Amino acid sequence: MQRFDAAGADLVPGQRVRVHVTHQHPWGVSVTIIGHEDIGASIDGAAIDSPSGKSRAGLEEYPAVGSEIDAVVQQIRRWHPPAWVRLTIRARDLDSFQWPCDFCDKPTILSPGGDGVVMDVRSAEGPGSHAIVAHRECLRDRLNERSYERARVDSVGRS
Repeated sequence: MQRFDAAGADLVPGQRVRVHVTHQHPWGVSVTIIGHEDIGASIDGAAIDSPSGKSRAGLEEYPAVGSEIDAVVQQIRRWHPPAWVRLTIRARDLDSFQWPCDFCDKPTILSPGGDGVVMDVRSAEGPGSHAIVAHRECLRDRLNERSYERARVDSVGRS
């Protein structure tokens, strides 16, 4: 069985990456994530700051084709091939990326040092996976009290 969902397994929401802009579209831009050229990626116009102050950047405000910029992983879609990454380049997201917790629906910070974690849900029955975003506390509170996993949730990603 081929598992397309292993592509970009080292990418997680909140992670900062470097991208190369390949195309402009009315809806946003297509990009290549440097070091992950085998995965499709894009930035929606709503995830691009508008220097003119509009709620959504206009085509003329999109990054130029051929430019290299920093971005933050917003979502990774591995439900069916090919894997696809949605990115953001909003200044506030580059500074501290937040996403709603899938348990309590309150924002959790996924940037380094934040209070959020990401879990990949996979099945042995076949390819495809989904990322669950949660506050460490929300996840810990849902684990059995006798489970050693409660302590591991607090230590994942921390040195």
